[in-house]
Amino acid sequence: MTLNKLNLDFTQFENSHEIDKIIKTFEKLADPEQVDGMARFGINPKNTYAIRMPVIKKIAKDYKNNHSLALDLWKIDTRETRILASLVDVPKEVTSNQMDNWAEEFDYWEICDQCCINLFRKTEFAYEKIQTWSESEKEFVKRAAFALIATLAVHDKNQKDEAFIELLDLVEKHSNDNRKLVKKAVNWALRQIGKKNMKLNEIAIEKAKEIDKIDSKAAHWIAKDALRELQNQKIIDRIISKDNKLNK
Repeated sequence: MTLNKLNLDFTQFENSHEIDKIIKTFEKLADPEQVDGMARFGINPKNTYAIRMPVIKKIAKDYKNNHSLALDLWKIDTRETRILASLVDVPKEVTSNQMDNWAEEFDYWEICDQCCINLFRKTEFAYEKIQTWSESEKEFVKRAAFALIATLAVHDKNQKDEAFIELLDLVEKHSNDNRKLVKKAVNWALRQIGKKNMKLNEIAIEKAKEIDKIDSKAAHWIAKDALRELQNQKIIDRIISKDNKLNK
């Protein structure tokens, strides 16, 4: 899968000058030989310049905090423009409808996860979307719900433990989804909650044991994989060390 030649009418973009410059940069940095390697990891966008993430993040630094540019970039359906959109957008200016529209267009795991990590978790709608998207029948919309849980568990330092304890019930509810990229995200959410602090570690371990009782191959895999990590002594020592630093 390679990049189809883009025939862009730059007059359609509010940020036509920036778009032109970005596309020329991507074309210059394009590395088609990396496409097959990306595909082996399930990165299968319709169009890609096959540029590595650190390079995209470096480019993003020149265009930060530009909501209208992000909207323009998203309209151009390539891996790099859409990831860049998630990196340069302004969380406070992102709307609920925008999040829904972008999520509906997710068609592979990387763009789903990048949007959640780079942008969606920072918006005021993050926890609301977890609830609604988790009920979606669409694979990548549902994955986004649990990718959000995982990223919020890592980055939302101010959220109370009780919110994540409630989200563990959502993890349990959807742990019987056998779709590979959904069950991996459910597992990711469970593990990240369990690594947030020792209180949540103990609760997540108990939740994993409950999930393992569900008559589902997906649930058994989610539970056993999470328990291997959450009960690992090195992981526990790391959590205790983190708790001690926070409590000083």
